[in-house]
Amino acid sequence: MKIISSLILVLFCHQLFAQAGTTVIAVGEAELESEKILIEEPFFDGAVSPHFKAGAQEVISILRNDFSFYKKKFYSISPITLASSLSTTPDFEVLNKKAIKYYLKSEVVASSGTPNLYVAFYDVSSKHKIFEGPLALTLSQMRENAHILADSLYYSIFKKHSIFIHKVIFVSDRTSIANNKKKEAYIMDFDGKGVRQLTKHGGTVISPDISYDSSHLIYSMIPEGKRARNVDLYLMDLKSFEYKIVSSRKGINSGAVFLPDGQHVLLTLSYTGNAEIYKLELGSGKLTQITHHFAADVDPALNKDGTLMTFLSDRPGKANIYTLDPRGVGVEKDIKRISFVGLFNATPRFSPDGKEIVFSSWLDNRFDIFRINSDGSGLSRLTKDFGSNEDPSYSPDGEFIVFSSQRILSSKSAIQDIYIMDKDGEILGPLTHNFGNCTTPRWTK
Repeated sequence: MKIISSLILVLFCHQLFAQAGTTVIAVGEAELESEKILIEEPFFDGAVSPHFKAGAQEVISILRNDFSFYKKKFYSISPITLASSLSTTPDFEVLNKKAIKYYLKSEVVASSGTPNLYVAFYDVSSKHKIFEGPLALTLSQMRENAHILADSLYYSIFKKHSIFIHKVIFVSDRTSIANNKKKEAYIMDFDGKGVRQLTKHGGTVISPDISYDSSHLIYSMIPEGKRARNVDLYLMDLKSFEYKIVSSRKGINSGAVFLPDGQHVLLTLSYTGNAEIYKLELGSGKLTQITHHFAADVDPALNKDGTLMTFLSDRPGKANIYTLDPRGVGVEKDIKRISFVGLFNATPRFSPDGKEIVFSSWLDNRFDIFRINSDGSGLSRLTKDFGSNEDPSYSPDGEFIVFSSQRILSSKSAIQDIYIMDKDGEILGPLTHNFGNCTTPRWTK
């Protein structure tokens, strides 16, 4: 499509050359420092129906799988004792001998209605029960409730929330038919389950982002058809699924990201003839220009307190990463180039604490993912020899990164899936399977 090609040309296709003297750090590694966690099979008190027995066992399976994502914190072991009632005191001596740090037991009590799965979670070394409570075995909400329970257990240890209650939005072309390419936005649980389609435009959705309260989706869309098309910006209410165009200025209205207040977004506009970054007030449509340069400036991201913005600019003749203080009025305040790796860079995104930026860079004839401190120091390479990797996004707790990875199948075909790795570059695996070509993953906040 001409408009996509033009956008790529604006962003990337200036004079591309290798950066002399570039230093690339090896793929990140970290020591494994995990605690053993034992999640026992549930105990059934009375005549519990096979239906609810299966539900309880599925909850336990979800809990085990959730904790397995934090490989550097937890090492899940297989059950070692027979399931027992919650009224029975755990054998802490046996658990201590096996160096088990955390222990969960559960019980389902027969009921004429929907039974509950009651759980008790222990810190074995202190013999202290750090969490207890019920979970309703409502099958329609079982997976969601199991993730909430897993997060409660995690919070009881670290006093902060996990990724278990968060979701990932992304774009897939799975509804395309032959050469009639369509890309829509989807949402899934952090573990790749429970995928739901969000948009049904029949065109090409690009650059989705979700508000901090998960109530709204913002994205750009190129309508279906062969006539000249504008890249307009849409806002969708995720409760009613009603949507509206919030910016349709001539040219590009794209790359929008929400500010924490939910009332403003940063985006790229090209209606003046040059791609610049603006702040848009969604209610009034008021614009505030952030960047001021004859080069193309695109793909903004903002740290949570609003004091630092990162973006792409081809000021040096190719797309590289810059930062500035977006609070400058009519002038670029504290502008700084921070990336000097690869032929060109793409999609910079802050860690939740704003101290790091993760991005992709074209190097060795493919994209790979890098991490750098927001002041430009401490460059680390996170992927290598793992296909072509783009669109990185930090999890809300800063422990994980989702990204898209492309595998070449033949000279005429390739497949692109969403993957998850930890912040040090250890690949945990794909989140999408046989779901078309999937791109631009973004975490819910």
